[in-house]
Amino acid sequence: MAQIPKRVKYRKSQRGNRGGNASRGVDVSFGDFGLQALDRGWMTSRQIEACRIAINRELKRKGKVWIRVFPHKPITARPPETRMGKGKGPVEGWVAVIRPGTMIFEIAGVPEAAAREAMRLASYKLGIRTRFVSRSHHSA
Repeated sequence: MAQIPKRVKYRKSQRGNRGGNASRGVDVSFGDFGLQALDRGWMTSRQIEACRIAINRELKRKGKVWIRVFPHKPITARPPETRMGKGKGPVEGWVAVIRPGTMIFEIAGVPEAAAREAMRLASYKLGIRTRFVSRSHHSA
């Protein structure tokens, strides 16, 4: 099921500046292996869900998976061929802002080869470059 916030302070938001690198959420904190972003961009709630399904399908529900990102940002869109003006469009979906270094997913309780393959399949669902990191490799 796609993730969306339960409550928000403001219904609509501006697109914002996506510059800079991630300073928080960059380490493998929960699992043994992680998928780390190398590019910046937006990850939709549907992309997050597609990755989760791909990982669980590959691991055959063994091990534990952590989703380290959450889609907090509302994205609005206007209908096609609409004239300018008349206000901001309705909320069409939710995205997570991804910066270089952000840890997107983590896995524990499976061999490295299985985790690497699951993360590879998940990375194909994303529009950004990623890398596979392990807890021992990342801390060094």
